[in-house]
Order: sequence, then structure tokens, then C-alpha cells
Amino acid sequence: MPKLSSISASLLLAAGLATAADHRPNIVFILADDLGWKDVGYQGSDFMETPNIDRLAKEGMVFTAGYAAAGNCMPSRACLLSGNYTPRHGVYAVGSTERGPKTEMRLVPIPNKSGLARENITMADALKAAGYVTGIFGKWHLAGPDGALPGEQGFDVVFQSNGGWSRKEADNPKGIYSLTKAACEFMEINKDRPFFLYLPHYAIHSALQARASSLAKFQAKPPGQQHHNALYAACTYDLDDGVGILLKKLADLGLEKTTLVVFTSDNGGTQQSSQEPLRGNKGGYYEGGIREPFVVRWPGITKPGARCDVPVINVDLYPTFLAVAGAALPAGKVLDGESLLPLFKGERALQRQSIFWHFPGYLDVPVIRGRQLDVATGFRTRPISVIRKGDWKLHLFHEEWQLDGGRANLSKNHAVELYNLKDDLGERNNLADTNPAKRDDLLDDLLTWQKSAKALMPSEPNPKFAPGAVKLRVGKRKGSGQIPERDRE
Repeated sequence: MPKLSSISASLLLAAGLATAADHRPNIVFILADDLGWKDVGYQGSDFMETPNIDRLAKEGMVFTAGYAAAGNCMPSRACLLSGNYTPRHGVYAVGSTERGPKTEMRLVPIPNKSGLARENITMADALKAAGYVTGIFGKWHLAGPDGALPGEQGFDVVFQSNGGWSRKEADNPKGIYSLTKAACEFMEINKDRPFFLYLPHYAIHSALQARASSLAKFQAKPPGQQHHNALYAACTYDLDDGVGILLKKLADLGLEKTTLVVFTSDNGGTQQSSQEPLRGNKGGYYEGGIREPFVVRWPGITKPGARCDVPVINVDLYPTFLAVAGAALPAGKVLDGESLLPLFKGERALQRQSIFWHFPGYLDVPVIRGRQLDVATGFRTRPISVIRKGDWKLHLFHEEWQLDGGRANLSKNHAVELYNLKDDLGERNNLADTNPAKRDDLLDDLLTWQKSAKALMPSEPNPKFAPGAVKLRVGKRKGSGQIPERDRE
């Protein structure tokens, strides 16, 4: 990967790849790591401060129901870059889908892919083919044995994207400022031609880092009722500062009015940050694990201060960017999302009815206010599929579905949870038994989608499962599911 001292040479080399007369809109896509829905100022955090993200929200459009397509990092990134839900690429987790106490797994999980396959054409591949100069500045996280490097998947310029930012630098926590500086250089060199800039930050992912001045600011600030972790807030504040530097550079270059800016996060906040009223955190499929800050700004297209409550998901960004660029869908490429351009322009609906999630495995380390069984046995999530349709959301738990009688025994096996998010954003009131008509409607749609997407369902009973241990631990563990401050991918 290029070092900062040589980044300008790499950028200049890439600058010759596009035609100077091309004035199509630029695309800047900023992706935070582990930033929760409630971790930004415009969402009402009582301790965090994110003035630049808040300004972006005031100048652009906020999607109040913006989602990641997976509950943790690697699968979410695979989804957004490929435009595909997890069944199409097989990246379900980081490392393994068999994470946690083996004796408490009732099913043998579907194996995980370690990266995004080269043959899966990314949004960068498609935009590069359409004449855009493409650059990634930050975290790739998809180059395992089953995957490929970003330079092999459509990016002309690659900076600091193959590992994590573990170095502690007083003036550059989590690499925020070196990544932002390189991204600004990229924009300046390519200001006269269309570019796609992907800035996936390492912040605010653990281990948390912040500038000394930022940490002192929040250590001196009175704690809020919900948020009070000074280092978490300081790291978020520095991330926001990086966003501000990038936005200022766009304005200084005269590119502000001709650039679409998208800001979101790869998954929900960690257990270090309560996402109430949302339930759960990173790694789970309650709202706190998948609902994200989601802001777009495109002057002349989006109205300042606009809000949209239509559910959108990160697989929608691929077709959206193609539409913005006037680019063709690559031959043979199947996309699971839908272009958001109609919503940008103020229309209030999309063609689709539902969005989906599929995770056929296990993730350890429970979340705040998770499912009681998961909290008791040490999991963030067990195998699950989820559908959101309108205001309604249904969770299908694979263990109970596959092993406890499936649909014929729904009244007893607890295989399904149903929530009306309009009335119950915190997913506290399970309506699966009291509204069977709505339950069956969503369940039918979910099962139809699973079949069409060829979503693999774990079905083999785990021979190491010890049911007595599960019952014992469930009986002994009570409470809200508050978890010590620790984080796992």
C-alpha cells in the first residue's frame, strides 16, 4: 500500500485515467466503523458532539430508517461494496460463524467466506468502467483467502486499507487525519474529472483512541443520562473533525455543488454505547445492531433539512451510485438494492416492499438488552433471518424453526418475533401470537425471499450441544443484559 510520503505520486498516476471534459457528479462515501444510530448529535445524544455530521444532516437529507445489511463489519462491507445480501457472497461474519460456547449451539452453522470474491463485481469496478477515478482511503477488511485486494476490485488508488489502525499517534488517532489528508489530495488532483472517493474509517472501533485535547474536553463535560464514556465521545469527536476537514476541502475546491456525499456506518454501536430506545448493539439483529446514522447531501437534488422515513439499506448504494454516474449495470451482475434517487428528489416510495437480513451462524459476547436466551448463554446472536416490511419487522430464529416443529408449532416454539416499529421502536412487545395474520404475511415473504436468494439454512443438529447446560444458565442469569465494556468483531 502507498505510504503517505508517496501518496501524491500514486494519485497523479491515477489522475490520467479519466477524461478532463467529463463533468458528471463526484461521489464521496464516508463510512464510520461501529458508530451507532444514537452516537451522533443530530440523533439526540446527550453527551457526544458531532457538529460537522450534524451540519451535513442540516444541509442534506437524513434517512431515519437507514440500515446496514449485516450486524458486524466484514459482512456489512461485503454487502455494500457488492450490492448483494449475504447469501449471494457468503460473507457472514469476521473469521467464523461458529463463535461462542460450542455446547450451547443447537445447529452446525453455515461456513463463512473470509472475503469478497474477485469475480463479484464491486461498485468501484462499475464506476471505474464508467470512467470514474476511484480511490479507497481506509479499511477494506475483505482480503482473506476467499477474497481479493481493493486494487483488484476496482480501486485505482489504495491507501492504508489492508490492516487495522493499531498505532497510537497523538495527532492522528485511528488514522483519521492521515486518511483524510490523502483523500483531500485525491480530490484536489482529480477536481476536473469525476471521481469516486471511498473513505472507510477505522474509527471509532476499539481500541478507542483520541487526541489528548479531545479526551480532556469530554472528561471535563458533565456526563449524560445515556452516554458518559469520555474516550468513546472523544474518538467520535475526532472522527467528526475528519469529516469536517473533508467537507471544507470540497468547498475550497469548488466541488461542493457537484458532489454527492453519503455518510453512514457499517453496523451498530458496541456495548460501550447504549443505543436506547433501540434494542441491542453491534453483532445483533435488533435495531441497535443494524440501524445507522444515514445522511446524503447533493445540492440541487436533496433539500436541506429533509428527512425520509422510508427504510433503506446499504445494498441500495451500489444502484444509487450507478444512477448518479449514468453508468450501466455490469453484464451478469445481480443487485439486491434499489436506487435511492427517487427519495433524494422527494418521492415517498420505492418499488420494493421489504428489506432482508440473513445470518446462519453464531456470534459470541452478548449485547445490551439482547434476546434473553442469547444473553444467558453468551451470544450476540444465534442463526437468524429478518424481514422489515413497512412498519413491521419479523425475526425468524433458525434453531427453533428447524428443530422445534417449525411453522406447525409457532405458538410454542418461539421461532418468530414480530414487532411494529412505528409503535414499538425498542422491540419490546412481541406480537407474533396476537397478530398471526401479519406474522404469516411477513413470514411468507421472508421464506419466499430465502428461496429466491438461495439462502442456506443450517439444518444439521450439533452433536456437541448440551441442553442441560443451557437450561441451567438461563435459570441463573436474569436482568437487562448489561454487558461489560468489551468489543468483538
